[in-house]
Amino acid sequence: MAGRMRLMRIGVAGVERPVLLSDNGVYHDLRGITLDIDGAFFTSDGVRRVRAAYEAGDLPTVEPDGTRIGAPIARPGSVLCIGQNYAAHAAESGDEPPSEPILFYKAPNTVVGPHDDVRIPRGSTKTDWEVELGVVIGRRARYLDSLGEARECIAGYVTSNDVSERTFQIGRPGGQWSKGKSCETFNPLGPWFVPADDVADPQALTLRSWVNGEPRQDAKTSDMIFSVAEIVRHLSQFLVLEPGDLLNTGTPQGVALSGRYDYLRQGDVMEIEVDGLGKQRSTCVAA
Repeated sequence: MAGRMRLMRIGVAGVERPVLLSDNGVYHDLRGITLDIDGAFFTSDGVRRVRAAYEAGDLPTVEPDGTRIGAPIARPGSVLCIGQNYAAHAAESGDEPPSEPILFYKAPNTVVGPHDDVRIPRGSTKTDWEVELGVVIGRRARYLDSLGEARECIAGYVTSNDVSERTFQIGRPGGQWSKGKSCETFNPLGPWFVPADDVADPQALTLRSWVNGEPRQDAKTSDMIFSVAEIVRHLSQFLVLEPGDLLNTGTPQGVALSGRYDYLRQGDVMEIEVDGLGKQRSTCVAA
């Protein structure tokens, strides 16, 4: 048995169970190997152990029965985000392309399932969508010397929506990025996690977004100013990345901040997709 591995977490929020979705659409129970897809799973070489069991045909099947899909990784210790990593998005934001990666943080409790509702904050008039390639850290990263070392610290990839409230982010004194990024439900993630070995080139993926069925973003990760490996190497000079951490690598042009589109309102439906990493569908509701 072979093929690309897609790891998921399904079930009620807070008690999701880990499964593997095979290429033929069959779900396999991972609870014989791990209780969750989290930092401990990655630290204990969980991806390799799951792959060995899958290829040996040792994973029992399970019926999902229309169960809710949770975020494909358990609540991360940190959600690190890179700002303005696509030149066209920097331009639509009114800024020059950065000379080094811009870092900000989101609260880890923003991470929700790929089809969960997104809550528009009280008083918000400028809630925005951002399709991004999400990177999941697989081993501790500190003071990395090379891009090769950085790649070895990457467990895999996910579809990520870095939802933002622009007035909170840039319309308040001092520039409050984390305030505009950390509202509840502001990071739909998934539907699945794909190990790094199953993604041929993270810099050759297409990212797309839609609002109410109308196209918004359509770009490739090759347009990134800083590659995934360079971001991981660079950040490791300033902080320690831990297994299970989520790294959002920036969004391309086509967001409401550009002035070309309306901001999100209650009832709007966001869809975002990254090649091979699955598609999300989130409905906007009032907080």
